[in-house]
Amino acid sequence: MRHCLEWVRNRTVPYGTDIVSDPLNIATPSFEQELSKRQREVLAAALDLMVEAGDALTMNAVASRANCSKETLYKWFGDRDGLLTAIVQWQASKVKIDLPKGEGLTLKGLRESLEQFAARWLAVLSSDVSIALNRTAVSHAVSSKSDLGTIVLTNGPFAMAHRLKPVLEMGQQAELLEFDNIDEAFRAFFGLVVRDMQIRALLGDEVTPSLVDIDQDAARATNQFFALYGASNFTELHAK
Repeated sequence: MRHCLEWVRNRTVPYGTDIVSDPLNIATPSFEQELSKRQREVLAAALDLMVEAGDALTMNAVASRANCSKETLYKWFGDRDGLLTAIVQWQASKVKIDLPKGEGLTLKGLRESLEQFAARWLAVLSSDVSIALNRTAVSHAVSSKSDLGTIVLTNGPFAMAHRLKPVLEMGQQAELLEFDNIDEAFRAFFGLVVRDMQIRALLGDEVTPSLVDIDQDAARATNQFFALYGASNFTELHAK
């Protein structure tokens, strides 16, 4: 496996910028499929340690927990920063979006795609691993210890924008959505889905929503998004 888990250095990207051709290769939903079973096992061990130790995560500890050699870790991930990058990308790859199927895009199909995406996003964001990663990234950003904050941004909000914008554009072309600026539309969806969950988690609030809570929050966010950006000339009669 190549060092796809390339270290992101000195990176500044405007929020929501389209980076489809970016050579730094943000995580895609196919990222998990590129990993071998053994590599996934090692990352799973690293995820457990991240929750337990946070910034104290070391290559020695991961090698011991995963029962593999440090040489193997360095071969696969380069160094500790590369391992952290792989962890972030693996988490991000879990947030998939299903493109609406069929010849014509319907309101029902678009709603389902957005709701499923929102639910998957919330499930990942509320996990112990994501909370531990975000806490570590914030501390690194403040101390300039590493570029982990940039990696989280690149594979978090930027990657989500990269996946969601084509669907929003499909909705606009099908005259189901109305917006002048797609970046603003994405930011609105982001805010409606995430709300204050991340900041509360970072400050120590227990954020453990159930699957039912997540589905309800995803539906609420999607409904609010359509209230803001749903096409004024479109009615439920068009849904199939």
